[in-house]
Amino acid sequence: MSQPIIEIRGLTKRFEGADTVLALENIDLTVETGQIYGIIGLSGAGKSTLVRCINLLEKPTAGTVAVEGRELTALSEKELRTVRKSIGMIFQHFNLLMQRTCLQNITFPLELVGTPKKEAQQRARELLKLVDLESKADAYPVQLSGGQKQRVAIARTLATDPKLLLCDEATSALDPKTTRDILRLIQDINRRLGITVVIITHDMKVIEEICTHVAILDHGHLVERGRVEDVFSRPQSEAGRRLVYPDGVPLELLPEGRVIRVAFNGGTAYQPLIASLAMECGVLVNILGADTRNIDGKAFGTMLLGLPEDPVQAQKAVNYIAAQKNITMEEVRDYHAGSAD
Repeated sequence: MSQPIIEIRGLTKRFEGADTVLALENIDLTVETGQIYGIIGLSGAGKSTLVRCINLLEKPTAGTVAVEGRELTALSEKELRTVRKSIGMIFQHFNLLMQRTCLQNITFPLELVGTPKKEAQQRARELLKLVDLESKADAYPVQLSGGQKQRVAIARTLATDPKLLLCDEATSALDPKTTRDILRLIQDINRRLGITVVIITHDMKVIEEICTHVAILDHGHLVERGRVEDVFSRPQSEAGRRLVYPDGVPLELLPEGRVIRVAFNGGTAYQPLIASLAMECGVLVNILGADTRNIDGKAFGTMLLGLPEDPVQAQKAVNYIAAQKNITMEEVRDYHAGSAD
């Protein structure tokens, strides 16, 4: 079993002023080495504050943050600077130096730590190749697209060989296709280099795309955490349901008969559940709502199904669905605005 790279215990952050703001309260979170861990929440949930507390850009009001077993709040400034060398950070707006070329942007952090020029340039060219921008070494940021700028920013962050990569809304400024490309690059970096990644986002699609685990923040509280497929298929918190089922299903649109929610937990994406139910059991059900996604050939998401009025037929359907692999099911009692009993 992998060892934790991040251990957060009882973390609280208040911003004092005319109006004190409680940004985070009593957060406990563990990230294991090698994971791609997503932290998600709506605006104001405290996501960016949490990620800035991980590398102590924001000092917690209370609680502890340990990275690779070292309690950061107990370190001196000099010791903290040393630890931060192993923590890379990628931002939404790239933060490139506009007067420097791509190559020079990547060598910049190496220059700060005294790396010889030739060695720094060689390392930068290796990283440009890694992010597929070898031909842009002498280009300036103004000559690049948004996706290319983010690739340069990623390469610059990797220059100092970090063990942990923090991504704060790293794809929010990008179009959907470029977002997917950047996420695939981050996933490739995680696999090839063994770098642990923490992704801060408000977009569930980002979590679904590459994360293995997820934590959900709501108004400064950690309300849910676990494997992505578990949280996605059966969210336990109201905030989780709002994120996973943002549109919901109005209660008045549901029939008075039995309604079940079927959650797909990573089975074959093209498994014809409804058709096979009709063919094998002779039972017809109504699809009242669906929110399913094909992720790497696997099905995730949910369907709301209206069962037949005949109780025998309805029970046949329940028994058949309950016996299927990678599927969970529950009866809906009060399902509206994305929530269920």
